[in-house]
Amino acid sequence: MKYRVIQWATGAMGKTCLRAVIDHPAMELVGLYVYGEAKAGKDAGDIARRPPTGVIATRDIDEILNLDADVVIHCARLAPPYGSHDAEILKLLAAGKNVISINGYSRPRHWTGQRREALEAACVAGGTTLMAAGLNPGFAAEQLAVVATGVCSELDRIEVVESVDCRAVRNPDYVFKILGFGGDPAAVNANDPDWGPASSLNGMYTEVLSAMAEHLNLPLERVDTDHRVFPASEDLVIAAGPISRGRISHVNWRWVGFVAGAPMLAMSIHWYMETAHLESAEPPLWRIRIEGQPGVRLSVDMDKRPGDPTPTSAEQLGVAGTVINAIPIVCAAPPGLMTRPLATPFRGDLVVG
Repeated sequence: MKYRVIQWATGAMGKTCLRAVIDHPAMELVGLYVYGEAKAGKDAGDIARRPPTGVIATRDIDEILNLDADVVIHCARLAPPYGSHDAEILKLLAAGKNVISINGYSRPRHWTGQRREALEAACVAGGTTLMAAGLNPGFAAEQLAVVATGVCSELDRIEVVESVDCRAVRNPDYVFKILGFGGDPAAVNANDPDWGPASSLNGMYTEVLSAMAEHLNLPLERVDTDHRVFPASEDLVIAAGPISRGRISHVNWRWVGFVAGAPMLAMSIHWYMETAHLESAEPPLWRIRIEGQPGVRLSVDMDKRPGDPTPTSAEQLGVAGTVINAIPIVCAAPPGLMTRPLATPFRGDLVVG
C-alpha cells in the first residue's frame, strides 16, 4: 500500500521532509501547504528540486482539509507560545487526517484542561492520531536515552546534552529577535518564560521529559528550568551579522524533571555562536549520561552518505527519516494523543520487494 501524505510547510526541515516523501516508494504526496505567497501555485517538485509531481502548493487551508489523505507532516516554524499551532492541527485532526509534528506534542497528555480536551476531542471527531517525530524532540531522549537504560538494574539520573552550532543561520530576525543572540546578558532573565523562545521551548521539553518518565514508569512531579546565557568572549562575525564582545553568544536551555523530590531527568541544549563556553571545542551532537548501576555514556553524531553534494544537513535528513518511519505507526494507531513508541525503526518492507 501507499500512504497518502500532505506536507505542511516548506522551511528547511519541511522541504527535506517533502523530498523524502516524493522519493519514497511507499509514500504518495497528495497535498502541500505553504505559508509564503511566492511558493503558492508552484508544483511541489519545483519547491523540492524534484521532477514535477502534479501536486500544487496552496495557502488555502480548506483545500488541504478536503483532500483524501492518511497523514499530515506538520513542519510549521516554531513560534511562541507553545501550542500556537493548535488551531490548524485541531482542524486537520477533526478532518480525518493523522498528524505528525516535528515541533513538539511528545506527550500532550501531560497537560490537563481545555487544550488537552480540545486535542482529544478533535482526534475522536476525525478518528485520528497526533504524534511527535524528529530528532529532539522525538529521538534523542524519548527513544535513544530510554532504551540505553535497559542495561541498568538501578537508575539514578539521565541527562541528554545537545550542542547546536548556530553560526551558519543567516536570518538576522530569527537569530537576534527570536533566538535572543546579541542581547545584553545583564538585562536578560533566561528563566523568564516570556523571554526569547522560552515560551515555546518550555512546554515542548516538559513534554519530552514527561514522555521519558512514561516510558520509564516514573512518577514525574514537576519540571524546573535552569536556563543560562553567556557573553561573547570577543567580537564575532557570524552569518546573520556581528555580535559584540560581552553580548549574548551562547544560550544553554536546561530542563530538569523531579521524581520523588530529586532531580532525575535532564535535557540540556546548547545554542552557540562560539565554542568558548562549551565543555569541548568539538562537541558531539548528543551526549547521553546515565547514572545508575551500571552507568552508561553515549556520544552520538550524524553524517551524510559519502558523496552527497547537497546543502541539506545530516540533522535535517535525520528529522525526515524519523517522520517517514513514523507514518505507518501513526496511521495504524487508535485515535488519540500518542506518545512516540520506544522504537520506530527503518521499515525494509516498505522499500524492498
